[in-house]
Amino acid sequence: MPKSILVLNGPNLNLLGTRQPEIYGADTLPDVERKCRDAIGEWGTLDFRQSNYEGELVTWIQEARDTHAGILINPAAYSHTSVAILDALNMFEASVVEVHISDIHQREEFRHFSYVSQRADHIIVGKGVAGYVEGIHKLIQLIGS
Repeated sequence: MPKSILVLNGPNLNLLGTRQPEIYGADTLPDVERKCRDAIGEWGTLDFRQSNYEGELVTWIQEARDTHAGILINPAAYSHTSVAILDALNMFEASVVEVHISDIHQREEFRHFSYVSQRADHIIVGKGVAGYVEGIHKLIQLIGS
């Protein structure tokens, strides 16, 4: 298995930097990608993707079974609704880290539950985009050298 991490971003994360900056901050998704690439360094490769479509995220998770050593996922709103993403992650045998920019447990009640958390090996919430960097480091630790 190549030393590669797949970073998946769910719906509306393409609008980071302009979408509710009081909640999500001023960093854009390309800023987040740069931070993730810096965090992975020489350890391995990074495959960074975003989709507003649940089925596309599911397909990417399925494909990752043969190509990636770990997944860092911010499922965004699909956290609270997608059994399909959970099922796909349950078929992925390597490490999974879930990240949320905001603290979903301090927001609206419907955001407190995440299907993805049932599969995640580690969960990071409320640390802004720095949570992505922490997630990359955690995945490297989980995967090993």
